[in-house]
Amino acid sequence: MRALAASVVAIVVFTAALGFGYPALMTGFAQVAFPHQANGSLVVRNGTVVGSSLAAQEFTSPRYFHERPSATSPAYNAAFTTFSNLGPTSPALAKLVRTNAQAILKLEGPYNPGLTIHDIPVDAVVPSGSGIDPDITPAYAALQSRRVAAVRHLPLATVQLLIRENTAGRTFGFLGEAGVNVLELNLALDKLGGN
Repeated sequence: MRALAASVVAIVVFTAALGFGYPALMTGFAQVAFPHQANGSLVVRNGTVVGSSLAAQEFTSPRYFHERPSATSPAYNAAFTTFSNLGPTSPALAKLVRTNAQAILKLEGPYNPGLTIHDIPVDAVVPSGSGIDPDITPAYAALQSRRVAAVRHLPLATVQLLIRENTAGRTFGFLGEAGVNVLELNLALDKLGGN
């Protein structure tokens, strides 16, 4: 009976300490030390939240840079991140890549003469691990730059400069890959203007 009582006390104490106390302590620390990140890295323009720098949102207008495909349902649902879990030999992955590549060729082809499926960066056709990655590769941004410049009636060099200004390098100079935050890039475009 003493062992049972000790077990129950241990469960209650550890549940309170590790299930409630530790998360509350870490949440409080994050709110004090990193309030912007702890509250979702929200991007605010003119007093209005327009998105998060950590989660992709859908841009469909040809005036904007587009993000990676989403694996969430509904698409770009930050409350439910997921991944497709399709292996390299999966027929479903092959179909997904083919469908997305055809959409890219249709959208970007008129602005990039001679564009072939082999010129399309992989992040343009497959979702990221989280399903809502906010960044695209500089190569995918470059592919879209001619369309955005043409639709907005901006010089291509201006759009390419915005891409460079909104490209984050590798973490600590050697971890990961360079990325372009689509939301930040599109906000910079809107600030610049153009039709």
